[in-house]
Amino acid sequence: MQHVLEALAVQLSEVILGKDTALRQSVTCLLAGGHLLIEDLPGVGKTTLAHALALSLGLRFSRVQFTSDLLPGDVTGVSVFERGHEAGEGGRFVFHPGPIFSNVLLADEVNRATPKTQSALLEAMEERQVSVDGVTRPLPEPFFVIATQNPFHQVGTFPLPESQLDRFLMCIELGYPDQRAERALLEGEDRRALLKRLQKVLDPVRLVELQGEVYKVLAAPALLDYIQALVTASRSSPLFTEGLSPRGAMALLQAARAWALLARRNHVVPEDVQAVWVPVANHRLRASQSNQRSGQRELASQLLATVAVP
Repeated sequence: MQHVLEALAVQLSEVILGKDTALRQSVTCLLAGGHLLIEDLPGVGKTTLAHALALSLGLRFSRVQFTSDLLPGDVTGVSVFERGHEAGEGGRFVFHPGPIFSNVLLADEVNRATPKTQSALLEAMEERQVSVDGVTRPLPEPFFVIATQNPFHQVGTFPLPESQLDRFLMCIELGYPDQRAERALLEGEDRRALLKRLQKVLDPVRLVELQGEVYKVLAAPALLDYIQALVTASRSSPLFTEGLSPRGAMALLQAARAWALLARRNHVVPEDVQAVWVPVANHRLRASQSNQRSGQRELASQLLATVAVP
């Protein structure tokens, strides 16, 4: 298992240079069975990372460019009336599945779509199913949404509602590369050419098995006390108007288990919780009025520093 995970990390690092932490966070999110939101400026490699993850995991994927005129049916699929071909035969409605019926949906620039279209993802992300025209259809297993979004200050963006953000297990950012990595980008091969040569490191069956291993990672009572202390602090801290929900607490534990598994441990330690705290919590917390100028990640880090490790 560790050999496979190490091969995955090496392959991703050859495409996305100088972002080892972000890559490990991404793999952690998918191992934990969660959806991933990548938030950053255009051109820093968000879509490239999403493509590299899908290809390396050997999963069938679809990419949807979210725009202001995209409709919910463009994502989930629509029923189309088709006439019968034989004489005297009537017609019937036939469902044409949308791109969401894949293992990985790459929702590119998801916050450029209207709230109505964004809401089309809610049932799929939570229940792994889609309801269209009164019929519920299961999605393939495994199923992930890897979404990218631009900063809210950019023109033409619609903020994701809290209910949608809460369904993303982790929210990460890539940021600008350091000088060494950027020089390697300038001197190296085009990223699109590298993507075409990526090898399948995992397959869907093996990935589901690895996700099952995550649930077997032990979390001691003292570790659960630490998670509860963090959650309680987020709800009472003057830094935020809203704290983590019970779903957020469960997400923190699951992400910490996956991080521990990547570190070749069968138990969670406080350092695992600390490593995933910011990407799990930052998009779920709401800054108070007096802290609006501070970034969500900065505030989440400040809160982490105030909670003692048991």
